[in-house]
Amino acid sequence: MKRVLRRSTLIFAVTVAFIGGMGFFAYKLVANSGDWVDQHYNYHIAGTDGLAKAGTIYDRNGNILAQSVDGKRVYNENQSVRTSLLHTIGDNSSNISTALQSRYRSQLIGYNLIWGLNMPDSLRKGNDINLTVDADTCAAAYDVLSGYGKDGACVVYNYKTGEVICSVSTKAYDPEAPPEITEENEKDYEGVYLDNTISSTYAPGSIFKIITSACAIENLPDIYDRTWYCSGKEDIGGSDVTCVEPHGYINFKEAMSHSCNIVYAELAVELGEEKMTATANKAGINSSFKVDDNETAKGNYDVSDANTNQLGWSGVGQYNDKVNPMQMAVICGAIANGGKTKEPYMIKDGSILGVLGLGGSDSTNELFSSSTAEALDDMMRFTMTDYYGDDLFGGLTICAKTGTAEVGEDKGPNGWMVGYAKDEDCPLAFACVVEDSGFGFTYAGPVVEAAMIQAAKSLGAAAVQLSLIHISEP
Repeated sequence: MKRVLRRSTLIFAVTVAFIGGMGFFAYKLVANSGDWVDQHYNYHIAGTDGLAKAGTIYDRNGNILAQSVDGKRVYNENQSVRTSLLHTIGDNSSNISTALQSRYRSQLIGYNLIWGLNMPDSLRKGNDINLTVDADTCAAAYDVLSGYGKDGACVVYNYKTGEVICSVSTKAYDPEAPPEITEENEKDYEGVYLDNTISSTYAPGSIFKIITSACAIENLPDIYDRTWYCSGKEDIGGSDVTCVEPHGYINFKEAMSHSCNIVYAELAVELGEEKMTATANKAGINSSFKVDDNETAKGNYDVSDANTNQLGWSGVGQYNDKVNPMQMAVICGAIANGGKTKEPYMIKDGSILGVLGLGGSDSTNELFSSSTAEALDDMMRFTMTDYYGDDLFGGLTICAKTGTAEVGEDKGPNGWMVGYAKDEDCPLAFACVVEDSGFGFTYAGPVVEAAMIQAAKSLGAAAVQLSLIHISEP
């Protein structure tokens, strides 16, 4: 009797396990079948003919960015537009893993569990994707950035709604004429499949002084009453911290506007590892931000092993500091938005991907207290009026900070400009980096100005004198 009971129990257990396994398999088949379809090893989809019947991708104004015509994938007729959006849209291959045509290929081609890849054309109407990006703004930024022949990135994002207006990464190529990369020319195309706006990090240089300023505002009650003396260099922790020029006696706001390394190195040492790290963490430097279902690369602020001199340099944005361009646009947007972020996105509600739960989100995070954000806003506005000049950006009311980050290895510095417009009809934050270049104002500045003026035009901002481009290219 016991033997029969044991056998019955074993059979019952095996049956339950089998039914459970089949149920789990059925769930995975229904929920994740599209994931297999998207994989690069599925050549029927990932190959050059995989987009032959794919849906159309539009920018925010209804301009066609990519479409299938007579069994062939074609891109916007303007070369600057299609090249500027290479890393956002992708090409016929799946080499750019973060691009729309790589990540959402099964949705674009109309794959579903019932029809597979043979969905009738009459049912494919919902496979188009509408984006928040503006084609003309991306092209304007790309034309300036690519003119340097340097790798880099430019982001413009609406800090009130979360819409990404511009996302441009170089180096790039024309998706209508992708290069054949061989051993002979692979160095020329190194990193070409990487979207620098999402996936790359860079030494920030002086744009990190925004974070050090936040830490000082929150922890040093007398910060606005103090002055420092800058002679151009200062021994901090047994080694010199140097400045671009001697500033003489200087106060806190002037130290930001004139980007004094001596003041910010001394502040970082005074504030110490714990407070500096806490502020960097709260601001999201060591975190990722989501853009639809892509995650940005994490920045880095880690001074746990730093000596006094290195701690000082970390407050200047050197040492081992790293930031991501999209991350910096979001951080600047939070300052403009009273300390709270609006999650960035590129996929508009109403497209098939919006229906799938991607697109805009109402979620926010507090990166700065409202009082700290207000103080940073005042300092970044002062930096614009006191140092850069308020006649830039075609009449927009800009708050900004530049950075010139030394990277060594016989390379030129990373040139940065980050900030935002305060205009009610143009609530845009921006970040731009140009690798191996020079002063951020000289290199990143023209890219940002071109992008912001065109973005303001797209949004219909009243204040912009659209014919004015003041920052001269080098």
